[in-house]
Amino acid sequence: MTSGNLRAPALPLNLLSIQSWVSYGHVGNAAATFPLQRLGFEVWAINTVQFSNHTGYGAWTGTVFPAQQVGELLDGIEARGALAGCHGVLSGYMGSEGTVAEVVSAVRRVRGVNPGALYCCDPVMGDVGRGVFVRPELPELIAAQAIPAADIVTPNQFELELLTGRKTDTLDAALSAAQALRERLNPAGPRIVVVTSLVRSDAPEGQIETLAVTGEGAWLCRTPMLALDPPRNGTGDAIAALFYGHYLKSGSVPRALSLSMSALYALLEITHQLGTREIQLIAAQNEYETPSHVYGAEKIA
Repeated sequence: MTSGNLRAPALPLNLLSIQSWVSYGHVGNAAATFPLQRLGFEVWAINTVQFSNHTGYGAWTGTVFPAQQVGELLDGIEARGALAGCHGVLSGYMGSEGTVAEVVSAVRRVRGVNPGALYCCDPVMGDVGRGVFVRPELPELIAAQAIPAADIVTPNQFELELLTGRKTDTLDAALSAAQALRERLNPAGPRIVVVTSLVRSDAPEGQIETLAVTGEGAWLCRTPMLALDPPRNGTGDAIAALFYGHYLKSGSVPRALSLSMSALYALLEITHQLGTREIQLIAAQNEYETPSHVYGAEKIA
């Protein structure tokens, strides 16, 4: 029932997010959930691990949850009659061998009741400087199981090279590798590859880029590179969530790329200004939907 000129709000889209969780700081679901909520999504979070803090500190407490817990929690959601209302799945750090299979099973179950649900896979495996930081069997399992089920993948440059076995030190090389990865995605989906933290020899100096490649073309968005040392953890989780959320809202890859990159730059700029080791996710919250400064996405192919 409404009164006066008030109108009943529309129900938000529901997203299932399967990632890690930290009590202190922001990585995994602790980096992805809040930006998606600020964009207007309901987020059903399933945590693959519970750690005190991210592993970049070199020491932490907590545990990796049993892989079957993903399916058990999904059983509980399904028992509420809610699964058909799930509009998409986002996955990040998986933590163990069995979790990869459980995530793919969760995607299959969601699509079974909502065939239009899109799966965005952030293949968290490693980064420049740190190398592979997951269990040694996980990259191969993610490549074999999760990537072929995905509609959207958001690897960083290191992960793109790991998944394709190709160097990406020039724009042409990055485009070629992204296209090769795109061909392995779910053939029924939009097949979108978003390459984050792209640094190449033929780019303008002092810039960092994100590249988005689809069947309709390729777009590049660049922002200034901030002197954050050490690099802040959680930025990959945040950009995957922001791109996915903006794409689901607009259906436009260049718009989602531009807004997500602009929001991420604002988040990092605020973090830099405050001089903190953890990304300032709460302080930057007004930037997620409507960034103060918008960096455009340039069509390059």
